[in-house]
Amino acid sequence: MSYAYYNPNPTNKSVGDCPVRALSMALEQSWEQTYVELALKGFCLGDMPNADSVWGPYLRDRGFTRHLLPDTCPDCYTVADFAADHPVGIFILSMPGRHVLCVQDGQWFDSWDSGGEVPVYYWTKEC
Repeated sequence: MSYAYYNPNPTNKSVGDCPVRALSMALEQSWEQTYVELALKGFCLGDMPNADSVWGPYLRDRGFTRHLLPDTCPDCYTVADFAADHPVGIFILSMPGRHVLCVQDGQWFDSWDSGGEVPVYYWTKEC
């Protein structure tokens, strides 16, 4: 499986808005729509739009569920491994340090090649 460049940010920035970028890909929405909806959710929850405590409930409201990854090899199961193991479906992966990206049909979409990063949990929507 492989990496695909994806950065819908209108000013091409790629720092701090990774949840917005990842969710816009997964939900097939514009960056702007996703940002505004996350900002409103964050306002209601008293937190920032890129906080896990905001974008998690935002995904849950849209039918996604969160899954923890097994802790059997916490430092060796990478984004690339996850993508290879999940050739079908849409997934939002969360890494320590607050990075978030989208894996769709075995390919990871990000503004940089994050295939070597180690995810902690992921969200997916069952069909």
